[in-house]
Amino acid sequence: MRLTEEAEQLVVTAQELLAIVERAEVRLEERRGEPAGRLDIACFASAARGLMPSVLAELAGRHPELDARLQEVDPHLSVELVARGAVDLAVAHDWDIAPLPVPPGVEHADIGTDLCDVLVPAGHPLAGRAALRREDLAAERWISQPPGTVCHDWLVRTLRATGSEPLIAHRAEENHTQLALVAAGLGIALAPRLGRGALPDGVRAVRLEPVPSRRLRALWRTGAARRPAITETVRTLVRHWPRAAGDRAA
Repeated sequence: MRLTEEAEQLVVTAQELLAIVERAEVRLEERRGEPAGRLDIACFASAARGLMPSVLAELAGRHPELDARLQEVDPHLSVELVARGAVDLAVAHDWDIAPLPVPPGVEHADIGTDLCDVLVPAGHPLAGRAALRREDLAAERWISQPPGTVCHDWLVRTLRATGSEPLIAHRAEENHTQLALVAAGLGIALAPRLGRGALPDGVRAVRLEPVPSRRLRALWRTGAARRPAITETVRTLVRHWPRAAGDRAA
């Protein structure tokens, strides 16, 4: 589908207006000398739970003139929201099998790397292993996110590469639901450490070699790159990452 000439002109006009607003925000904050005004942040679920509370609390304490507001959004959708100016900043993740598309006019910075483990019931034969190989997982019943999600796609592609088709017995979007299903002995799951929290009784985390990982990135529009609210929030995200990642070690 192609936009009409009138619709294309509306898009151009909207972009020009957004650029004017961004320049005004940058100038205003630079005159004040500190982050201020409203900052809308889009963030995926496990980072919203495992990273953002401490970041937002520090920003509120150090910069009372900054009104930072969080909304939980799918990573790829959050990038689109940044690109069209619906939010000011996004926290998204980038996997090796699913690189995060960064459109023109959007800048990004790496926050850190989140590692993933295989979660198994405590009584499972794999629970006592120090590490697992992908070939060890061929005959298992899996608890996974729905098709179309990065975790699901990683699982399917990885096991197929070893010559086996994964048996996905249960599908659940929420990590905590997956944990509950693992604890009940209904299968095993692949779970990132960020935002995972303490494992329930009956669940063990086992390292998978090589370790699956995802990079966390902050994204913002190029026109807002000098805005103090953006630069300070990105610095705070990076500063808080080691604690957020370290608390979730296997």
